[in-house]
Amino acid sequence: MFLVEGLKSVTEFLNSGYQVEAVYHTPLIASKMLKLSQKINFEEISLNILEKISTLKTPQDALALVHIPQSPNLNYNNFRNKFTLVLDGVQDPGNMGTIIRTADWFGITDIICSEDTVEAYNPKVVQATMGSLSRVNVHYVDLVETVPQLKLPVFGTLLEGENIYDVPFGSEGLLVMGNEGNGIRPEIKAIINKAITISGSGSTESLNVAIATAICCSEIQRNKILAGNK
Repeated sequence: MFLVEGLKSVTEFLNSGYQVEAVYHTPLIASKMLKLSQKINFEEISLNILEKISTLKTPQDALALVHIPQSPNLNYNNFRNKFTLVLDGVQDPGNMGTIIRTADWFGITDIICSEDTVEAYNPKVVQATMGSLSRVNVHYVDLVETVPQLKLPVFGTLLEGENIYDVPFGSEGLLVMGNEGNGIRPEIKAIINKAITISGSGSTESLNVAIATAICCSEIQRNKILAGNK
């Protein structure tokens, strides 16, 4: 199981397909708990107890214990006619959580991760998603084996790629984002069909991977809108 903290995030998981084992809350929000499904085990606890079980420096009045779902087998047909994120060795929990939240904002329902990517149910990742993890499926696989089997266009963010603002993304594909320090590993680069880069005019050598993901998702969305208006 994993922890979800904060009333907003807890409510998101209560309204999702996840199995919530229990919710612990302070008296301050007891009235709000009464409005939620009573099939869940709700337990009122003191702020002092919440501080002891919380992973946060400042607890947020509610904490849920949620079951980690079984990883579903990848149904390759589920990835047709849409874009899916592929994360190669993303390590920072904050980045991972922000990427999941970004995916949710742009309607991306699945993220395929290398086996060494930080776990989606890490408390810091869950916190950074702000409840979006309840709507985004995260898969951990061998990317070298799995990505070619999907038989989709594979876009990868590389410094030597084509300017992202000139790339026609089409209606489906995989977008590969690499490790914070090392980028995309060579064996994954070998299966990328189209290298793209985010053009800039400053002096820093790279973008934060979560920021880069947001820019790429925004450009894919813009392409989709333009294609729909033709």
